Amino acid sequence: MLRETKVKNGRLRGLPGNDPRVTVYKGVPFAAPPTGKNRWRAPQPCEDWEGVKEAYNFGPISVQDKPGVGDDLYCREWHVDKDIPMSEDCLYLNIWTSANSTDEKLPVFFWIFGGGFQWGYTAEMEFNGERLARRGIVVVSVGYRLAALGFLAHPEITKESPDAPANFGLLDQRAGLKWVYENIAAFGGNPENITIGGQSAGGGSVLDHITDPDNYGMLKGAVILSGMIRFPGEGDDILKPITLEKAEKGGSAFFDFLGAGSLEDARKLDAFYIRDKYAEWVKDHPRVAPIIDGVRYKGNALELFEQDKKADIPVITGYTADEFNVGGENIVKRSVHEAIGQVLKTGSRQKYFLYEFAPDIPGDDNPGVFHSCDLWFWFETISMCHRPYRGHHYDLARKMANYLAGFVKQHDPNVPDDDGSSMEKWKCASGDDLNIIELK
Repeated sequence: MLRETKVKNGRLRGLPGNDPRVTVYKGVPFAAPPTGKNRWRAPQPCEDWEGVKEAYNFGPISVQDKPGVGDDLYCREWHVDKDIPMSEDCLYLNIWTSANSTDEKLPVFFWIFGGGFQWGYTAEMEFNGERLARRGIVVVSVGYRLAALGFLAHPEITKESPDAPANFGLLDQRAGLKWVYENIAAFGGNPENITIGGQSAGGGSVLDHITDPDNYGMLKGAVILSGMIRFPGEGDDILKPITLEKAEKGGSAFFDFLGAGSLEDARKLDAFYIRDKYAEWVKDHPRVAPIIDGVRYKGNALELFEQDKKADIPVITGYTADEFNVGGENIVKRSVHEAIGQVLKTGSRQKYFLYEFAPDIPGDDNPGVFHSCDLWFWFETISMCHRPYRGHHYDLARKMANYLAGFVKQHDPNVPDDDGSSMEKWKCASGDDLNIIELK
């Protein structure tokens, strides 16, 4: 097994997974810590290290509201560890590989977690990549800066770095993607066969990356789970990017709220003080999120997708049956249908595979098929969930993980089941027929 390897910054040692046929490398640094002068700055290169770095533990999670302290749906579902390490030093990624040598050239799945650009982390147990890696792919999950430390804009930041004035969380993700492109061969992966994927805000991030021409050469497929979202109305929301100018005004007001007279002053403040002040700030102001910075992110990514101004790659996208209902309508369902309908009208000849996730979700809280509950199934990690899942749920999870791994391998989800039998044919959208597969 490939328990030790060398990347451009030094040697790494991983650990066997629960299945010893998989090796796990956790907490691999892909950029310099975004602290001190690197706060509110594009990610900087990672320094080399001496000896062998033991990649045994997840890196600290990004600074955010403390997880696991409430009794809401998501705290019960997976934010269970209130003592999980948290730090501004958070730019680490994790790799699951079943390769035995560096020359196997396995397909790569690059995963971006969701959480509204405010919360979330790679150590969430539903994102364990082992079951997917067992299917002959390399799985990578990437950490990135969140909330005020990841998406603030300010005139002084723009003046200092006009080539990277904002969207630091997205730039972190892209730095991780570039690191993977340059280093994944050391884990038996194929840099020329990378599929990018994410859910919710992670799916929205995927839209940002596949509509950036500079990324086209690194990507061969995209998986956007519950990430095409267009809320009704004209008001601002985190998935409707504002301009740099408007974001700078908000950042200036937030600096005043912090008591910081300058960018230098703000960089000296404790990260957790900024977090706590931001929690107060958002009671009366919009949260910060990706914006149109005019440099790398030049438009609304969902609209660019609809115009086929994106990488010419196949896409899986869809939604859960009961998420984000507004006025009795599933907003994500409507957004996905509209987006795929529009891109097909452009004459795009790519393949678009659509799904609706609609099984019964058990539990005495009667949650319905809520936003994010499908993650346990795509990663085939439902054995770690507190819900009383039964045999048919496990069958569905196996099939969904098969579809996902198949897509990563061959850019088409249609592969045999584990016993060689045929699974339901997943047709791509064509003409006026979206050919939505129902996963239940």
